Amino acid sequence: MSELSMTIVLLLMLFALLGSGVWVAFSLFAVGMAGMALFTEAPLGDVLATTVWGASNGWALAALPLFIWMGEILFRSRLSEDMFTGLSPWLTHLPGRLLHVNILGCGIFAAVSGSSAATAATIGKMSIPELARRGYPENMMIGTLAGSATLGLLIPPSIILIVYGVATEQSIARLFIAGVLPGMLLVTMFIGYVVIWSLLNHKAIPKGEASLPLSEKLRRSRGLIPVVLLIGGVIGSIYSGIASPTDAAAVGVVLALVLSRYTGTLNRTTFIEGLLGATKTSCMIAFILAGAAFLTVAMGFTGIPKLLAAWISTMQLSPYALLGALTLFFIVLGCFLDGISVVVLTTSVIMPMVEQAGIDPLWFGIFVVIVVEMSQITPPVGFNLFVIQGLTGMNILRVAWAAIPFFLLLLLALAIIVAVPQIVTILPTMMGA
Repeated sequence: MSELSMTIVLLLMLFALLGSGVWVAFSLFAVGMAGMALFTEAPLGDVLATTVWGASNGWALAALPLFIWMGEILFRSRLSEDMFTGLSPWLTHLPGRLLHVNILGCGIFAAVSGSSAATAATIGKMSIPELARRGYPENMMIGTLAGSATLGLLIPPSIILIVYGVATEQSIARLFIAGVLPGMLLVTMFIGYVVIWSLLNHKAIPKGEASLPLSEKLRRSRGLIPVVLLIGGVIGSIYSGIASPTDAAAVGVVLALVLSRYTGTLNRTTFIEGLLGATKTSCMIAFILAGAAFLTVAMGFTGIPKLLAAWISTMQLSPYALLGALTLFFIVLGCFLDGISVVVLTTSVIMPMVEQAGIDPLWFGIFVVIVVEMSQITPPVGFNLFVIQGLTGMNILRVAWAAIPFFLLLLLALAIIVAVPQIVTILPTMMGA
């Protein structure tokens, strides 16, 4: 059977399994085993055992459950309330006023969470009732939350960047550093959009509260100090070279427990719930990573990735045309799978094409994350949409409609980093990471 026929058979099998509701990890294992059993003479059992073990015992992978646990702890703390109280006095005179709490709050929580859904849930559970009570427009209230929560995927420590780093053997520390400026770019673009919209629709924004004296603003902002110290402790230790991402994740868990204890939200119940939540999520991701690693090795035995890379090269696509096609491919795939599944499912096939086109794998990691961010607010399976639907009870299409401007802003940000790739690469280069 030709390589093209093998590719079609395995792709049809994969989509049939995913479409029938089989777990992503099981689907990956099944397709990998079918590929090896039908199209190669390699020892299936030996390859399966060694690959799964090799994909499961990497030290870099240890950062994953720790960062997830840190986010679970903070999700159950008073962090969202403290951020709303601390940020709101400073935004009274900025066009859009408290709508910016969603953006800045998501940006801050993204720096200690790494999860888009957790960011949406944590900030939304406080901001939505408050903004609704004050009469802010519903579309902007929901849209800013849906769009800004995607920052949880990009601003380090990002769970999906860890997954990408492990799957493609890229430095996780360099990926974290590379995500800083694109994350700041997105925050700036979101704030700019809200400012412009508010100036054009100034009657839709409720009047601000009376301006507070500086001493009162500072007093209300005291609740931000612990989370700023947490961000500094975790991210600063990575950027300064003092600690690896795994070491910093362990420090982050300890600091998150201390912060939760300080705010009075740490007890036996929240501790166990956080630990169990982190364990379930980590096992799910690790299982998918093991399946993806096996599929990658199996595809290597069949020769399909080399065939596809050679096929792409014969088409003589420019890097820009390839990136455009991959953007559309990832967005469509993201309509049906979560972001982590998209990354681990495609790396074995996509990376040979990317390297053939001369695209920097580090830069491509940030590119992929931004595209996956877009898929988080794309129906029918945008995870952020489901989270916000659960918080508000709105129809998911209504939530998706409110998020469209932020989807377009993410698309614009993608075009900017394609046009100016130094936005991604300059910090890792300057810091010698």
